[in-house]
Amino acid sequence: MGILKKLKNARGTNKGFTLIELLMVIAILGILAGIALTHFTAARLQGYNASAKSDLKNAYNAAQAFFSDSPGGAVNPTNLQSYGYRPTAYVNLIINDGTESGLSMTASYSFSGSTTYTVDSIGVVSP
Repeated sequence: MGILKKLKNARGTNKGFTLIELLMVIAILGILAGIALTHFTAARLQGYNASAKSDLKNAYNAAQAFFSDSPGGAVNPTNLQSYGYRPTAYVNLIINDGTESGLSMTASYSFSGSTTYTVDSIGVVSP
């Protein structure tokens, strides 16, 4: 009897995967899922930071529009919204100084690990 026939007879008529093969597939899928989850979390945090930075720039533009109509005034959240600023959900905007010469605002997303951005009176945004 040939060696191939002996191997076929040794395995029998059972068809399917062995437990080891199934465990290896599950382990590989688990590793791939872990890698994907890490990248997803990093991309989500970048999106949160981008929304905070965008809100800060929009608030600065609204403040400049307010100052063009009221040069001696001071901005507050209500003034900003009446000049076109629409806050994004979960973005915290804080007006540190609302005067035209000393304008300073900060924004950050309400998520652990997010960056706080600050804009000054000349429009420079810094992380």
